[in-house]
Amino acid sequence: MNKSLYITTTIPYVNAPPHLGHALEFVQADVIARFHRILGERVYFLSGTDENAIKNVQSAEQEGTPVKEFVDKNSGLFQKLLKELNISNDQFIRTTEPRHVSGAQALWRATDPADIYKKSYQGLYCVGCELFYKPEELNGSGECFEHPGKKLEVVKEENYFFKLSNYQSWLRELVSSGKLNIIPETRKNEVLAVIERGLEDFSISRPIERSKHWGVPVPEDDSQTIYVWYDALANYITALGYPDTEAELWKSFWENGGNRLHVLGKGVSRFHAIYWPAMLKSAGLPAPTEEFIHGYITVEGQKMSKTIGNVVDPSKIIESYGADAVRYYLLRAVPAFEDGDFGMNKFKEVYNADLANGLGNFVARVLTLAERLNGKKMDFGGSVDTALVAAINRAKEGVEMKLEEYKFHEAVAAVWELIGVGDRYVNEKKPWENSDDAVLFSLVTVVDNIAALLRPFLPETSLKITQSIKWNDLELEIRKGGNLFPRIS
Repeated sequence: MNKSLYITTTIPYVNAPPHLGHALEFVQADVIARFHRILGERVYFLSGTDENAIKNVQSAEQEGTPVKEFVDKNSGLFQKLLKELNISNDQFIRTTEPRHVSGAQALWRATDPADIYKKSYQGLYCVGCELFYKPEELNGSGECFEHPGKKLEVVKEENYFFKLSNYQSWLRELVSSGKLNIIPETRKNEVLAVIERGLEDFSISRPIERSKHWGVPVPEDDSQTIYVWYDALANYITALGYPDTEAELWKSFWENGGNRLHVLGKGVSRFHAIYWPAMLKSAGLPAPTEEFIHGYITVEGQKMSKTIGNVVDPSKIIESYGADAVRYYLLRAVPAFEDGDFGMNKFKEVYNADLANGLGNFVARVLTLAERLNGKKMDFGGSVDTALVAAINRAKEGVEMKLEEYKFHEAVAAVWELIGVGDRYVNEKKPWENSDDAVLFSLVTVVDNIAALLRPFLPETSLKITQSIKWNDLELEIRKGGNLFPRIS
């Protein structure tokens, strides 16, 4: 099998600046990408922004800013956040770029003509989801579950439709067989339940009057723009050069690629696990192979909402406490497959307990004591305590196994178990009371391995620790730096 990984985040709407929920997905995808690079696989990591939505136009109008200027500004904020979080994406695509516009139109043209037809339609439309809903899909107040408190619009118009109903049997087999591997199992079962209820054709265009002349024009019909989701999903292939099927990225990571993995939130699983594979099938293109679906972040038990005023800006937290502190909280305190909660008091508690008192304190203790080893030669073969070697190996196995399952919180926990073993070893051996160099060397080896294990999770911290320990023909040099994570109040 081709050991390559093409990994993507969803492309967020730019109707508002990024929030902590976006940071969660970016960090999760980054950990997967970094981990597979460490394994020696070919990895290509894509992120970007979705700029053709009606909601982007409405937000720009409310702000009194030209739409192009508005989406440029907010797309820049997402790119800035990726850098602030130390995300290792290889490319960033914007759906207003000419290459994407022409690629999305090419996908439309490649779609089987029998799967596209035009008809008049009236339905309930959620601008937040950019989706028509049936009454039975709404909550008791007649509102979308994703956007409670916002009334749906009654929309009547003539649009192009995609014959999703043609692909019900094929989609059922694709998902149930695992050819499209949906993780976790609960999300797979939800997708299958939607398929089993019966798939209806969906609208794939909007009149230019409603889209206010913003978006990707429908090929050969300039009275319509392509439905934002139909256009946006295409970013996963336009970024690889589609429709140029001779493009190196396309051939390496999609047409002949190994794992084509989408990382996404639970609210958009229908688009990625049902609409997108069917669109690709109709166009004669390979489907994704895997989709990891994560939960949401709430704030003090409530969904983030501009109305409530509880939207968390991750950039401000990074500015105060550093990227790795934010990455750690998102990976350790948020369950991989479920919703997780954030609050500044919780964040500070986790920071002090795990980063300041845990990792930071252990590394500082060991490196301070180990400075006396500077210039000494140590033999790996006989100098490392076998109990610590066993603990290091357990941690390595735990990290690898849990990351293969996308259980980030359990993978991080495996590293912290090793930190706990190291702390207990320091307290038991009391190296400050004796001159046993083997004890210190064993502890330095633990620290060095902790740094290696942290590479996917806390890359900046991993590098700082690694730079503190130099091996030169088995001669050890300790360059103790500052406190990794000072305590906060």
